[in-house]
Amino acid sequence: MTPPEQRTGAISAARTLGAAWALAAQALQAADLDYGHGCASAEDEAAWLVLHAAGLPASEAGDFATYAHQSLTAQQALQIETVTAQRIATRQPLAYLLGEAWLVGLRFVVDPRVIVPRSFIAELLDEGALDPWLTEPPHRVLDMCTGSGCLAILAALVWNDAQVDAVDLSADALAVAEINREAYALQHRLRLIASDLWASLAAAPSQPYDLVLCNPPYVPAASMRALPEEYRHEPEMALAGGADGMDLVRRFLRDAPAHLSARGIVVLEVGNERAAFEAAFPHLPAIWLETELHAEGVCVLTADDLRLAFAPGAGA
Repeated sequence: MTPPEQRTGAISAARTLGAAWALAAQALQAADLDYGHGCASAEDEAAWLVLHAAGLPASEAGDFATYAHQSLTAQQALQIETVTAQRIATRQPLAYLLGEAWLVGLRFVVDPRVIVPRSFIAELLDEGALDPWLTEPPHRVLDMCTGSGCLAILAALVWNDAQVDAVDLSADALAVAEINREAYALQHRLRLIASDLWASLAAAPSQPYDLVLCNPPYVPAASMRALPEEYRHEPEMALAGGADGMDLVRRFLRDAPAHLSARGIVVLEVGNERAAFEAAFPHLPAIWLETELHAEGVCVLTADDLRLAFAPGAGA
């Protein structure tokens, strides 16, 4: 196998963004990497890396051709070469190497203390796709398993008058979420809470939640063993969902009704595990929402349906 330095060595000689992009994309493509962390291909990752080195936001990747002839300094080209070689040698997600991730055009600080943001829920928030299930703009929003805080921040930006709580069991994750909360100056409306799901939240809150977002760990044990190496750099607790992927989902949904307002909803992401979800909760109606990259990875659950499904003796 050709060593990474031989595959990437020409990049430092590039003097335009377009030339560096072509060489970086070629090197990444040859390395047979996985692109499940915010980019769909080697070309996409190379565009992100080149824009980052040039001091441009990754949100401009869709218009990369506009910047292709822009000059690149020797230092910038060397940075692209170095990070490309690191990506190939370590198989770390590019987000960790750059210290940032982009979601619906917004930048978030990330490092190996948190999963790389890539939730399908972000698209639904950004496009107003949850509005049909909300009788009015939510006053109280909860983001359970918040990680970097990205979904909580997006919700706070979408609904300017909402009070948002963001919960995570990991102190490391909440430390990263705090960095992102400060970056968006949301300290007055976004509260970070250390809790094992609902454990540290009031059992019968005087102000229940109108909207609860949750992108929990849902990867089944067999799938965990087969994950590409890139995923092994992420916190296992943010991915592993037990034998069928539904261990944490069961605990989360069981206690959700007590924390929801009368017309409240839960928006739950389960990725590729719809079949496992339906097997685990055969009596719980779920409304599956389509996103650009996934037709059935996110569902809406209403407070009424959750209360019926988890009523004593219901056997959800």
